[in-house]
Amino acid sequence: MAASRLVVLVSGSGTNLQALLDAIAAHPEGAEGFGAEVVAVGADRAGIAGLERAERAGIPTFVCAVKEHPTREAWDAALAERTAAFEPDLVVSAGFMKIVGKEFLARFGGRFVNTHPALLPAFPGAHGVRDALAYGAKVTGCTVHFVDDGVDTGPIIAQGVVEIREEATPEGEAALHERIKEVERTLLVDVVGRLARHGYRIEGRKVTIQ
Repeated sequence: MAASRLVVLVSGSGTNLQALLDAIAAHPEGAEGFGAEVVAVGADRAGIAGLERAERAGIPTFVCAVKEHPTREAWDAALAERTAAFEPDLVVSAGFMKIVGKEFLARFGGRFVNTHPALLPAFPGAHGVRDALAYGAKVTGCTVHFVDDGVDTGPIIAQGVVEIREEATPEGEAALHERIKEVERTLLVDVVGRLARHGYRIEGRKVTIQ
């Protein structure tokens, strides 16, 4: 069976992207054995490490910046077009820090995978790590989910748990976030591989990998 085609979207360092590339390269049967290959990497800004990682790996890249478009809707449509040009089976948000809109979801809804540094539905939004600490939670973690038109509200695919230690300080928040990221990278690689190899179905809020 041919490997699924992945377009990965990044906004920064691209460590989740690198984890995917490393896992595919390390598989004894390459992309076909892993189940997926990264066919393009897109970003919302130029000059970031994530794009450099893709270029070193010989993967096509594109940049679609919000400021280059007259409206957010125009940007969303342009991002959808640029992504669709690579005919992806799955789109993976690997630290992509922009919320997509109706046009993008019309094309890639049910195929757009994101990660979040908390155990959804608890602590959605941009400050999941900080919010979990402030609430006094004893465990947190990360969630891999499909993106819908809400903020971190899409169907959950998998979650990983991270214990909260004595970390309720600004320095502790950074340390906790790093521990979550380690779990997140492993979970994302596992989930993307299983989705690609086995297929899946979404029924309401429930995701079943075949």
